[in-house]
Amino acid sequence: VEADDSQLGALEVAKILKGVVDAEQPQLILLGKQAIDDDSNQVGQMLGALLGAGQGTFASAVKVEGDKVQVTREIDGGLQTVELALPAIITTDLRLNEPRYAALPNIMKARKKPLDTKSPSDYGVNPATKLKTVKVEAPAERKAGVQVKSVDELVEKLKNEAKVI
Repeated sequence: VEADDSQLGALEVAKILKGVVDAEQPQLILLGKQAIDDDSNQVGQMLGALLGAGQGTFASAVKVEGDKVQVTREIDGGLQTVELALPAIITTDLRLNEPRYAALPNIMKARKKPLDTKSPSDYGVNPATKLKTVKVEAPAERKAGVQVKSVDELVEKLKNEAKVI
């Protein structure tokens, strides 16, 4: 799908992907965890809502068995495994796999294959995001901290300077 990236927000991308999924009918849709440009982590969840499909997020392991898929993800307390019915959407964590690299002869063969190019309007999507960046600014500078040499010095500073004890 050819589009101007600056005009696409997460919702527009999810709607385009929904059009592709409706046309292709895949059983398993794999997406990255978050966008590289704005770090938003929204497209997978929005696509799941638009399709009404189950979703497993932040997958570090995936196992497909028949018409089910098990997704293991890391959480604060360890690992969590969920089971989803296909079709399903999975957003991946960097631990899911190690990428393999295509050999040069295969790259050359792929260049000769015809590409079916589409535009967002082919999927009924108006490529005009409703989000606008108002401003971006650095955080306020903070004062440097003070190192103390002993617990006694720390207690003294907390008592007399900070007046918190």
